Amino acid sequence: MTITLTDEPTKAPVPARGARRLTPLFFARHLLRLVVSLAVLVVASFAMIHLIPGDPLRHMLGPAAPKELVDARRAELGLDDSLPAQFVHYVQQVFSGDLGTSFFSSQPVSDIIAQGLPNTLALAVLATGVALAVAIPLGLWAAVRTHQGRRRGTETAFTTLTGAAVAIPEYLYGLALLLVFALGAGLLPPAGLTGPASYVLPVTALSIAPAAMIARLARVETLRELDTDYMRLAHAKRLPVRRLYAVHLLPNTLTATLTMGGLLLGGLITGSVLVENVFAWPGLGQRTVEAITQKDYPVAQAMILVYGALVLVVNFLVDVALGVLDPKSSLSAPTRQEG
Repeated sequence: MTITLTDEPTKAPVPARGARRLTPLFFARHLLRLVVSLAVLVVASFAMIHLIPGDPLRHMLGPAAPKELVDARRAELGLDDSLPAQFVHYVQQVFSGDLGTSFFSSQPVSDIIAQGLPNTLALAVLATGVALAVAIPLGLWAAVRTHQGRRRGTETAFTTLTGAAVAIPEYLYGLALLLVFALGAGLLPPAGLTGPASYVLPVTALSIAPAAMIARLARVETLRELDTDYMRLAHAKRLPVRRLYAVHLLPNTLTATLTMGGLLLGGLITGSVLVENVFAWPGLGQRTVEAITQKDYPVAQAMILVYGALVLVVNFLVDVALGVLDPKSSLSAPTRQEG
């Protein structure tokens, strides 16, 4: 691809001969992969309750419950049917939105998910946005400062600090932020969702490690772009710094960075479980931990299904977005060469 430097705003490049473009066939392949992955997820979530040692009904009703009561409850839930019949019934429930009933609260699992999912997604999306907003300028700055081996001290500090930030689990950030800013200084709410200020600590805890990871990637991508011919030409033309970096350099470093951001969104959805428990956040995380500790199998089963489906859908959307942003991605196919 040839990138021409002018004083006009950067426009989307027109695919040259032999370029690659999105095709319905490649889109259909990724969609088929998503459908197959979701089918495997449904099978795995169904198998979970049958692979766990012990009798979940006996645990729910207590060891002293009469056998007749346990058998009646098992028949009521359809657990005395054959395994294929149970699977067919489970698939029908999933597609109808009926994910069962909690053993302990007798609340429909679909209601539990409907109440907590928006709050979990809000945390994940905000944390991804904050991570990108911090990481991209930081990575760009670090690359420009350390280009061609300059400022070894800055490079060492950047790699050391970001490496350490990635290594620390999110829930430890949450505990530290809770102790310092909520319980210590009393500046922010320590728990629950009481207003916009309640988002600050959990979003910060979730975004630190992803921001460090994306910043490292952004620096590598920026260093690669700084050594290209079009950037050398830009320097030779003595373009203003703002135009040089914001208009010409930044757009060409964003594809891999935004792809990583999209993948991290899927990870943050599942990774928010422990952070939500630290801040008593009314999302799916707290209910997931409760379901596991209480052996509330219908709720735990549904959480596996929901978290897995969210990650798969996010990854699919990232693939599609990458195909739109990067014509050389696996979602695109070569166009016919012009003779």
